[in-house]
Amino acid sequence: MSLDIDITELYQELILDHSKRPRNRGELPGSNHQADGHNPLCGDRITVFLKIEGGRVVDAAFVGEACAICTASASMMTEKLKGLTVQQVETVFGDFHDLLTGHVAVADVAQRLGKLAALSGVQRFPIRVKCATLPWHTMKAALDDRAEPVSTE
Repeated sequence: MSLDIDITELYQELILDHSKRPRNRGELPGSNHQADGHNPLCGDRITVFLKIEGGRVVDAAFVGEACAICTASASMMTEKLKGLTVQQVETVFGDFHDLLTGHVAVADVAQRLGKLAALSGVQRFPIRVKCATLPWHTMKAALDDRAEPVSTE
């Protein structure tokens, strides 16, 4: 078995684990930022909650009904954001978005993204990129205190 296959299998297991047992799923008492997101193409609907204190994300969570890719992405995102400054969140958002839209290679951002790099395979399926990025655009709307729901369309 080649190294590429082992990595692919590991990534698939990581994504499946987060989709079946999402972390930080549930409303977040004490959140001070939140936004709703919707992907009309596949029906994903999520709400992202952030608790920011002193310019740092102290907690993050999400609720909603979403496909496996969207759920895994939201779960992995909320884990990654905890403890980051708002500026670091902006950087991670940009890196993740650039990775999934094919603007950077995995090797260029893998160290900064950590486990999130597992979602890089989604870029081979353009229709699923919206599923993986919906939680991120929703998180960005929450961060920016945008009242209108985010849509992938």
